[in-house]
Amino acid sequence: MVADEAIFDFIVSGAGSAGCAVAARLSESGRHSVLLLEAGPPDDSPWIHIPLGFTKLFTDGRVNWKFESEPVASLDNRVLYQPRGKVLGGSSSINGTIYMRGAPADYDGWRQRGLEGWDWDSVLPFFKKAEDNERGGDELHGQGGPLRVSDVPKQWDLPRAMIAAAEESGIPANPDFNGPEQEGTGFYQFTASKHRRWSAAKAYLEPARKRKNLTIETSAQARRILIEQGRAVGVEYQSPGGIRSARARREVVVCGGTFGSPQLLQLSGIGPGDLLRGMNIEVQRDLPGVGAHLRDHFNTYLSFRCAEPVTMNELASSLPRQLLAGAQYALFRTGPLTSTAITAGAFIRSDPLLERPDIQINMFSWSAMERTSEEVIPHPFPAFTMSPVHLRPDCDGSVRIKSPDPLAPPAISYEFLRSPYDQQAILHGMRVCRQIANQPALSRYMVEEVVPGPTVASDEELLADVRARGIANYHPVGTCRMGDALDSATDARLRVHGIDGLRVADASVMPSIIAGNTNAPTIMIGEKAAAMILEDAA
Repeated sequence: MVADEAIFDFIVSGAGSAGCAVAARLSESGRHSVLLLEAGPPDDSPWIHIPLGFTKLFTDGRVNWKFESEPVASLDNRVLYQPRGKVLGGSSSINGTIYMRGAPADYDGWRQRGLEGWDWDSVLPFFKKAEDNERGGDELHGQGGPLRVSDVPKQWDLPRAMIAAAEESGIPANPDFNGPEQEGTGFYQFTASKHRRWSAAKAYLEPARKRKNLTIETSAQARRILIEQGRAVGVEYQSPGGIRSARARREVVVCGGTFGSPQLLQLSGIGPGDLLRGMNIEVQRDLPGVGAHLRDHFNTYLSFRCAEPVTMNELASSLPRQLLAGAQYALFRTGPLTSTAITAGAFIRSDPLLERPDIQINMFSWSAMERTSEEVIPHPFPAFTMSPVHLRPDCDGSVRIKSPDPLAPPAISYEFLRSPYDQQAILHGMRVCRQIANQPALSRYMVEEVVPGPTVASDEELLADVRARGIANYHPVGTCRMGDALDSATDARLRVHGIDGLRVADASVMPSIIAGNTNAPTIMIGEKAAAMILEDAA
């Protein structure tokens, strides 16, 4: 345990996808002392390191914050479950391991907002620096970095058939979604190596934890940033031994994620002034952009009964199958546990006039009757799923503290389906999923659509179904976004407006959401943040 009031050069609050990268890179030279604080436990659960283990971690409160949104008026006033990693590695330790960067034009759009250094050509070197791709390095891919990236361990017949059906429906083949083009269908790549999850903690902290200048403290939840005369000088945090504090000579770097980072800033007196005064929190800096501009992808599901016992549903319902799968994995690193069962997908445009894809279709070798914060219940028969994800929704939500209690969860508010474009895009995605399901390549497996079912056919019926079942896609960004001080939290170098010695480095700084899974971009942000911090410290 760190001695109270211990002094470090840098304090990194949050050991998630970006925080692991920041702490490892800041301590790499040995010249700087670094304290890394993580609210959750070490990443020693065996389920973290088994790819299919993410299904166990989805509702496990020991390693998952298990947040919930406020009721969403546009989704029949439903509360949306919001899983987030609470463990070394953060959400990279509990996610589906898909490695996806987004479209290059997404980052060029950031530069067009005036954010110098965030265009595609500027961020690509940091993606490559992080990456160790089993396909090797080239102008777009990295080799030798800490983050292992691998192909699907086995091209199982069912996802191969779904890809073939997508091609039959007119979607071109794409062997690399992180290659020259994003549009098309094919197998994903994953943050895994030798059939083991390769989280940010595995990638960055495992080789760094023996450094004498890096201190990692788990079960240490930040309560507030210590600010003196407009400068961040340390962090107060809750530890098993009580409330403690540590001081930073140079900088405090907040890496708490899209929900945790604005919460910590607001608890520290940085955020919307009226909100803070209403909580009797002294205002250090009135920044309305802290906690604003919450964005996430939006998705729904279509599930189909399968004619053959080749899905993960049979594994969930059969103890003998589970024992066999466990033995296969333990002895030979083979079998269903080597995969997250989300192995393939497609990127399409909801309108041919669009310049780039705005729909991602994830293909699952399982299906669920129910997904809540308490359990995931699969269908009691073989089934598979296609999930259309709207990548560019107009939704603009917020994260705001509900209490000055740092242990209380924040209010997470969404406004999905706010525009005709949002509605038409997700409806188009659903119809394309049905087209794929009805192609000859899937006829061997197809029995019937079970969710939402063929009777749900008109636009009105489909939209009502989306309002009843649609969810956020667990890719939240934007609540400490880069931009000017009038409407954002951080500048292009991730410095919090008006507070010296304080930065934010995680998905919350994204000024707009990227088209694809957000874990790889978040790690890139951590890499780039560390480089900027070291540059400024020189």
